[in-house]
Amino acid sequence: MFGSRVGFLKFKADVIDKETGQKDSVIHLYIEHEQVPGIVFARGPAVAVLILLDSDGETYAVLTEQVRVPVGKLILELPAGMLDDDKGDIVGTAVREVEEETGLHLNLDDVVDLTAFLHPSTGRRVFPSPGGCDEDLGLFLYRGKVDREIIRQLQGRETGLRDHGELIRVHVVPYKDLWRTTADAKALMAIALYEMAKKDGLLPPLKD
Repeated sequence: MFGSRVGFLKFKADVIDKETGQKDSVIHLYIEHEQVPGIVFARGPAVAVLILLDSDGETYAVLTEQVRVPVGKLILELPAGMLDDDKGDIVGTAVREVEEETGLHLNLDDVVDLTAFLHPSTGRRVFPSPGGCDEDLGLFLYRGKVDREIIRQLQGRETGLRDHGELIRVHVVPYKDLWRTTADAKALMAIALYEMAKKDGLLPPLKD
């Protein structure tokens, strides 16, 4: 629970074809006589932001380091968070999460929705683990130019909402090394979308 609201939900579902009334009949087209497990971990939509900062001819990515209990590791990942309010303000949530986790305040108008470039059939969202979880991600991009002092101030900054149990440390890494630096699926997906959007000329020009 998030206060009085439902946060995460786990349930078992029977999959039924509305036309035939048979359980798992659609799945049987692919796996004969096998029943697909219907355990669902429902956590809803979330957002993550790839922050790229240009400084002195080098592009840097801003990551957060947090303890992730399920994998028993400290993970370097993109600033991210759940869309856990009732307003459905995806971009606003992304900007708010960045500020909470890094201390950076981003201009809403400078944030680019990378998932908006996907084909409409995808719903323009990505699904990190659709085999067991309904979570869908909106991946965003922010690019800016900063002085070297800003990079220095960000490196190692401790942030997070302590009353939410967040203990976060900020890391700044060269973008060219990002794909080898993190095991975070959000970051790797964002890199792929960013590189393809850049290749196809879909991104707005970087502002001075």
